[in-house]
Amino acid sequence: MDESSYSNLATSHLLGSVPAVINEEKKASYEVPEANMQNFPPNSGSGGVGGGGGGGGYQTLVAPTEGFEQQPPNNWKGVFSISSYTQYFNVDTDVVINRLISSFYPVGGDFFDKIDANPDLYGFIWITTTLVFMLASFGNCATYLMQKRTDGTTSWSFDVGYVNAAACGIYGYTAVVPLAFYFLLRYLGSNASLVRFWCMWGYSLSIFIPTAFLLLIPVEILRWIIILIAGTASACFVALNLRSYIEGANDLTMMVVAAFLLQMALAIFIKVWFFP
Repeated sequence: MDESSYSNLATSHLLGSVPAVINEEKKASYEVPEANMQNFPPNSGSGGVGGGGGGGGYQTLVAPTEGFEQQPPNNWKGVFSISSYTQYFNVDTDVVINRLISSFYPVGGDFFDKIDANPDLYGFIWITTTLVFMLASFGNCATYLMQKRTDGTTSWSFDVGYVNAAACGIYGYTAVVPLAFYFLLRYLGSNASLVRFWCMWGYSLSIFIPTAFLLLIPVEILRWIIILIAGTASACFVALNLRSYIEGANDLTMMVVAAFLLQMALAIFIKVWFFP
């Protein structure tokens, strides 16, 4: 018997029979395509629809680029942003040591060439802060030694006023003097960099750190010799590097002389105030 005859038999009356399941064809889902706006340029006369004129065809609107969306940062906002100064602290220890050694060699006059690629403020802050605490502590020690030499009954007492005087004197000098030279040179038409000035003046004080040790010697004449030698070396370092930096500009010899005298005045201030 053919298999087709079995398939034509009615089975709905049989007990327990399961009606055949008819697989209906699923409805195909239809998604609306995303609209793509077109920008049709105006007809340029000879172009036409199929012509090869200068503006034929159409252009697709695209999203604006990132460079268009980003606005240039405000310069004044950058002054008050900490991230603007991180580049001036990105310096290796070897570089700082090399610049410290250069500051002890005042006749070179090439310090600005060494820091031109990467002037740093790390040495500026580290040197000035170290000098502040050393002047305050060694100044107290030197005063005690001098008083102990004349009066054996003198007792040790720490004068906190030395800390305030050292902080105001050193921080104020290294911040205001380079700033004044910067504005003066800009006013005279010379190209100047405030960060480079701060860097150079900061490293110029490094020679006073070992000098503070030597000023503990309780011999007055020897103290004056030591401070004058250190002050002259530091003043020559500032004056010679400043002269090489503004070389080719107008006659600014008076500014170089002023920088030398200010550095000598700082050395005398250190001796008179902290090591009397």
